[in-house]
Amino acid sequence: MDSKIMTALGDRVLALGPQPAADSPYHHFKLTRDADGVAWLLFDRADASANTLSSDVMEEFDAVLAAIETERSAGLVIRSAKPSGFIAGADVNEFRGVSDPAMVETRIRAAHAVVDHLEALRLPTVAVIHGFCLGGGLEVALACQSRIAIDGARFGFPEVMLGLHPGLGGTARFTALVNPTQSMALMLTGRTIDARRAKSLGLVDTVTQERHVQNAVKDALFGRLKRARPGFLTRAAYFGPVRGLLAKRMRSEAAKAASREHYPAPYALIDLWETHGGSKAAMLRAEQASFAKLMVTPTAQNLIRVFFLREQMKKAAGSGNTVKQVHVIGAGAMGGDIAAWCAGQGLRVSLADMKPEPIAGAVKRAAELYGKIIRKPTDVRDALDRLIPDMDGEGVGNADLIIEAVPEKLELKQKVYAGLEPKMKPGAILATNTSSIPLQDLRTTLARPERLVGLHFFNPVSRLQLVEVVNHDGNDPQVLKEALAFVGAIDRLPLSVKSSPGFLVNRALTPYMLEAMVMLDEKTDQRLIDAAAEQFGMPMGPIELADQVGLDICLDVGDMLRTRFGDLLPPTPAWLRDKVAKGELGRKTGKGFYVWKDGKAEKAPLPETGPRVTDQMIDRLILPMSNVCVAALREGIVDDPDAVDGAMIFGTGYAPFRGGPLNYARTRGVENTVAALRTLAERFGGRFAPDPGWNNFK
Repeated sequence: MDSKIMTALGDRVLALGPQPAADSPYHHFKLTRDADGVAWLLFDRADASANTLSSDVMEEFDAVLAAIETERSAGLVIRSAKPSGFIAGADVNEFRGVSDPAMVETRIRAAHAVVDHLEALRLPTVAVIHGFCLGGGLEVALACQSRIAIDGARFGFPEVMLGLHPGLGGTARFTALVNPTQSMALMLTGRTIDARRAKSLGLVDTVTQERHVQNAVKDALFGRLKRARPGFLTRAAYFGPVRGLLAKRMRSEAAKAASREHYPAPYALIDLWETHGGSKAAMLRAEQASFAKLMVTPTAQNLIRVFFLREQMKKAAGSGNTVKQVHVIGAGAMGGDIAAWCAGQGLRVSLADMKPEPIAGAVKRAAELYGKIIRKPTDVRDALDRLIPDMDGEGVGNADLIIEAVPEKLELKQKVYAGLEPKMKPGAILATNTSSIPLQDLRTTLARPERLVGLHFFNPVSRLQLVEVVNHDGNDPQVLKEALAFVGAIDRLPLSVKSSPGFLVNRALTPYMLEAMVMLDEKTDQRLIDAAAEQFGMPMGPIELADQVGLDICLDVGDMLRTRFGDLLPPTPAWLRDKVAKGELGRKTGKGFYVWKDGKAEKAPLPETGPRVTDQMIDRLILPMSNVCVAALREGIVDDPDAVDGAMIFGTGYAPFRGGPLNYARTRGVENTVAALRTLAERFGGRFAPDPGWNNFK
């Protein structure tokens, strides 16, 4: 067998049926027959580590199915020869930049015909699924008569994350097989489920181990495997009134997550199912038109752009991570969560602090986090075992990477470094999680300043994927390369930034949050200010965000940036200092601008008759972010406009369907954006003056 097929899953070899001949007539598939006359079709997309469905793959798939029909096989087994999994979905490259729904519909119709061909084969068909089975891959599996999952397989329809719904027959076949409240929920949220859950829903017929595949396949093909059947609610949903009631409930749930205007896909899926769910043929037809219409929306095109931004940032991390052991100093909110995240990603982590209480708090938060994100209890235990409380700081000498996360005071950090540096092993990297102090100031007391980098994580560490990798003039390029690879290895997205006050993300967010304070000073209702940002598409408004971050931290960052950028930033109101002095710091103290209960801000709805959100309010909050991003490019703080957009989306949650602050300005039109900034500058002051970088921005 060739080496790809011999690749183990863990330590197991994939059971792929008879050995294929070396001279396969197909580019992406291998076809063999076993002693029982059963055809084994192995999907092994050429020049790719994962199987995806492109136009040429689908065309070849159709030709293979025709060959299987003429051979009159006793049955068909479809498997992937890739260790990574079954099929990871459609080839998203083919979706980029399309603007004609008719062309999309023609392409989708051709792909539908192939999946319909598979479903119509007059022989028993079975999909054997390991690893990831997502989107179009799951739609291929649904067209088979039986589905066998290997323990550990994952199933899902992530299309909604791209502003789409399933488009290869999944909307019809999945809702016809699985209880619609469950099947629709999976398509509407984009969540994945494991093999056991898939079995309990009736999505797969059995879950087995790799070594039992041959027997399971025989059982499936020769009628000995009990196949999942649609339950009562699935059958009841064929009646229009039942669908009407369920659809109404689904719409109100969808509205809690996102508006139809910004995210049309969930609503299009609900409409599609409500209207056509009583007829599989009608739904399959209507799905094609609905999918094509969504594909050309700005939302889908921007979310597809964001998908590629993520891939690009992953590539920037590079490979070859050398960090196996991490030592974190400072077990506060950030340090503790960074340590927990690294241990959860398989690294050994020692966590040091002056006092035992913060370390205990960090371990407790780690246990809660692992409980949510790690499936097996034994894996949770192993992750907690890798997180080692270290009051005496003994982990320093063995660490490949030391992350300092002590409070933002220059003298304190320098004092910590003075104690650390002599104990570090020669190749170790020293990283600071500072969000405000330039590295030029931190490195002055170091014997080996070339090994100091910034690794600026964002709060909450487990949710925000961005890490700013901060460099200074004296860095060893190899150290930066290792730092980027480390960020990639812990499943985070790195952004290379030059050291400068606020780096990129905090510098861009600060005017957004301070402008909100100025609006409060003008007696605008804080709920209205938040509503303006949310109407634009931000995940939360700037007032609530300030409470989340902590008003003390906002004040420190604002003061630090004002010393550098002066009147380019809105002034800090005196009452904000009073609030901080009184200890009203936001979420962490239970009260800031809002009262916080169980981690949520308590907000009364806005009065029906009061003032409403205006375009000018939105521009005052949003456009300064685009302005700062252009300034950071002009100054060379960052060098890639795409990475800037990615950083703002993955570090702050900037409205993903807008494609990032620079993409928003480009879409709106650079001239229009600059004119709007000038208008704001005339009315509210020089802080809105357009940056000179707009002159060269495309």
